[in-house]
Amino acid sequence: MRGNPSVAFRCLASSAVLAACAIVPTASATIVGLNQIVTPEIQPRGVLTLSAQAEHSYIGNSQQLQLELGVTPRFEVAWFQGLKPSEGLFSTEFNLVQSGPHLLTVGVINWSTLGGKAQPVIEYGCYTEKDRYVAGVIQVAGHDELLLGYKRLLTDRVAFSTDFQSGPGNSATVGLTYNFNPDLSLNPALYWTNSSRHHLLGYVVLSYNLTLWK
Repeated sequence: MRGNPSVAFRCLASSAVLAACAIVPTASATIVGLNQIVTPEIQPRGVLTLSAQAEHSYIGNSQQLQLELGVTPRFEVAWFQGLKPSEGLFSTEFNLVQSGPHLLTVGVINWSTLGGKAQPVIEYGCYTEKDRYVAGVIQVAGHDELLLGYKRLLTDRVAFSTDFQSGPGNSATVGLTYNFNPDLSLNPALYWTNSSRHHLLGYVVLSYNLTLWK
C-alpha cells in the first residue's frame, strides 16, 4: 500500500513485540547473515565489514563491493557498489527490540544512485544458540513481499542457511557459510528463481571484518 504502513507491517510488528517478552537464553553464536534477504541483527559497533560479491546477472549486479558499518549497538549503515553495471545502493537498519534471543529491526534498503526508491523493511528474528529464524516484510514498488530465513550453526566454522523472498524477481536459496577465522568468511549459495520459468543460479561472497573502534 502506498503512503501508509501496510497491515502486514503492523501485524508483524505487534507479533514480534509480544514474542520479545518471552524469557529465553541469549544467543551466543558468531556466524551471521543469510544468502539473499536482509537480516535483523545489527553489525557490531565500530566493525566495518568489507565484502566482494559475484552472482549471476539475473539475481542482480553481477559484481559488487560492499561496506557495512555498525555505528551504534542498534544502528548500522551499508553501501553496495555495483561494478557491472555501475550502481550504488545505500541501506540502513535500526534495531527496536533486543530481548534475549528476540530481535525486531526496521530499515530502508536498496536506495539506488540510478533512481530506484528505498525499500522499507521490518523483520523479526529469533536467534538461539544453534538456530536462527527470520520473518519479515519488505515493500518494493508499493507491493509487500514476504521474507523468510533460517540458519543452522553446524560447527564453530560452518553454517547452513536457506531463505526466501516472494515476488517474481526473487528466489528461494540454500547456502553455506565457512569462517576461516573470526574475521574472514566465504558464503557460496544457489538461487532457485520464483519466475514461471525457474532457473538455478550461483552466488558467492567473501567478507572480512575490520575493527575501527571499540
